[in-house]
Amino acid sequence: MKRAFLNSDRLRVLVNGIHAKSGGGVTYLRNIMPLLAADDELELHLFIHRDQFSLFGTIHERIRIHLLDFPNGFFSNLVWEQLALPIFARVMRVDVTLSLANYGPLAAPAQIIMLRNSLAVAGRESRILKRLYWAGLTVMTGLSLMTCRRAIAVSRYARAALSFGVGDRLQNKVSVVYHGVNDVFRVSEGGRTGDYLLAVSDIYVQKNLHTLIRALATVRQQFPDVVLKIAGRAIDEEYMIELKTAIAAERLTDAVEFLGACSTEQLLALYQNCKLFVFPSTVETFGNPLVEAMACGAPIASSNSAAMPEILGNAAVFFDPLDASDMADRISALLADDAERHRLARNALVRAQRYSWELTARQTAEVIKSVSPERYRQVGVSGRTMKPSAEAGS
Repeated sequence: MKRAFLNSDRLRVLVNGIHAKSGGGVTYLRNIMPLLAADDELELHLFIHRDQFSLFGTIHERIRIHLLDFPNGFFSNLVWEQLALPIFARVMRVDVTLSLANYGPLAAPAQIIMLRNSLAVAGRESRILKRLYWAGLTVMTGLSLMTCRRAIAVSRYARAALSFGVGDRLQNKVSVVYHGVNDVFRVSEGGRTGDYLLAVSDIYVQKNLHTLIRALATVRQQFPDVVLKIAGRAIDEEYMIELKTAIAAERLTDAVEFLGACSTEQLLALYQNCKLFVFPSTVETFGNPLVEAMACGAPIASSNSAAMPEILGNAAVFFDPLDASDMADRISALLADDAERHRLARNALVRAQRYSWELTARQTAEVIKSVSPERYRQVGVSGRTMKPSAEAGS
């Protein structure tokens, strides 16, 4: 059956978005999809579950949405993704399958995966079902990396950590493409007016908020009026209960405020006015809140692990995320030093200029086009293979 699509020069791309349910995955899709849709060489088909639709707001008119309806859970998603999605891809005769997770449908045509979910979290998880989840994710990541045509890593750390020790042999297969930052995040003309510490992340165990709470108890011995605001959804309810127990034990009930999910406008005001942005996470492959905070000129105290030093450079003071005393010392030193906070804020604004969604989209489009050069020659469009070292944040 001949496709009407072949009368155009567009590359038909199935975007597998069923894993984008919170945090960085949603931020990524909301920002990059309209930019990819503006590329006249691409025809985008976004597959998401009906439960996800409300997360994405207004969808660009050139993106064709396919709303899926099946039991929504890790294992049901996995079965549907591996069995049904390849059939859709074949029937639609897509040219490229872009899966915005560590893994995707192994039998789908010309697959590209995105290495963005760290597997190191498994070592910090003691619950049996959660450990099974991470074990499954590890297996699927390895299989997808072996079978995919190309992979996009969201940082050099992600490429090294998620390539199972064979990263040097995958240099031509895995490209580093950093996430960007929305232009809405910018410095306030009125200056920084708040006295609070700010943490932004959905609530999981790897976000390490329990150590930050212990550190806060020490910080308040020197700065008794400082409070901590935490913006993010309580994804892990068991961990949320653990945090509230720790807050009560440290007598910090009036010093910690959980804000829940925040709109972009609310986040902007929080970033612009916090006295210090604190990022205690133990495991991140990128960290979207980091670039948002930098773009708003926030002084930053951050964990020194995973991708954080790579993304932040000289725009932060770093601490050991597993050492509450070190964390408290760094935070207290910054709260006491106006000049150092101003220096970090200036560095943050300069550093933030390295990250843009336009650059992310352009580099991602190059990877997409590189996996189907034969198809491009057939329709008279020259394909380009992106060099694997296109790293905006180096």
